[in-house]
Amino acid sequence: MRIQLRRKEEIGYIREAGRILAACHREIAKIIQPGITTSEIDARVEKFLEKNGAVPEQKGYKGFPYATCASVNDVVCHGFPDQRPLEAGDVVTIDMVVNKNGWLADSGWTYAVAEVSPKVRKLMEHTHEALFRGIEAARHGAALGDVGHAIEQVAKREGYGIVKSLVGHGIGRAIHEPPDVLNYGVPGRGLKLKEGMVITIEPVFTLGSTGAVFWGDDGWTISSADGSIGVQYEHTIAITREGPVILTD
Repeated sequence: MRIQLRRKEEIGYIREAGRILAACHREIAKIIQPGITTSEIDARVEKFLEKNGAVPEQKGYKGFPYATCASVNDVVCHGFPDQRPLEAGDVVTIDMVVNKNGWLADSGWTYAVAEVSPKVRKLMEHTHEALFRGIEAARHGAALGDVGHAIEQVAKREGYGIVKSLVGHGIGRAIHEPPDVLNYGVPGRGLKLKEGMVITIEPVFTLGSTGAVFWGDDGWTISSADGSIGVQYEHTIAITREGPVILTD
């Protein structure tokens, strides 16, 4: 397993992709409402990226046919955009990888469609909290187990399931580079983080306590096994001597 350590200049290139990605998420937030379809969102994302000199890296990746992953309610990851209008009370996670001049950034975000139930709102808030707990733990000299443990403690505290088969990863020139960044772990265990590493942190929690999932017939769509709602938040970050730096905000 060869870990890429990026120079400041290279991290700057990833940051360029990350800024476009963050701006795209801000545009998505403006249009999420009952009646819009995830296919419409996907088309708008593709146009936005083209306008900004970037491309959706996952389109065509291992045959994936869309610019975004659009996962609604109990679909926790890798959902296909479709023509079903979103309804009030739904949640939808839009996840994308942006390629700007060969450098990649990755971020997924869960959006509420109008008003959601209080327990779903809490799930969103706590998964978002877990993301930032994980980021805070991702420091030069810390272990990957410290990151996973920080995320896991939030899920345990609230009784949520962790989708353990979905993990963060290194990123730069390719979508998935080593190392894997688990959403659970033992403090002090695992690979030591070093200055120059660029990774994604992406907790995926379910309202159901097991976090168990199954894959759909399309080979991509991952849904909670108990039918409970899943939520994901993801940033790409760089490890520096001064602390973690978010590249997708």
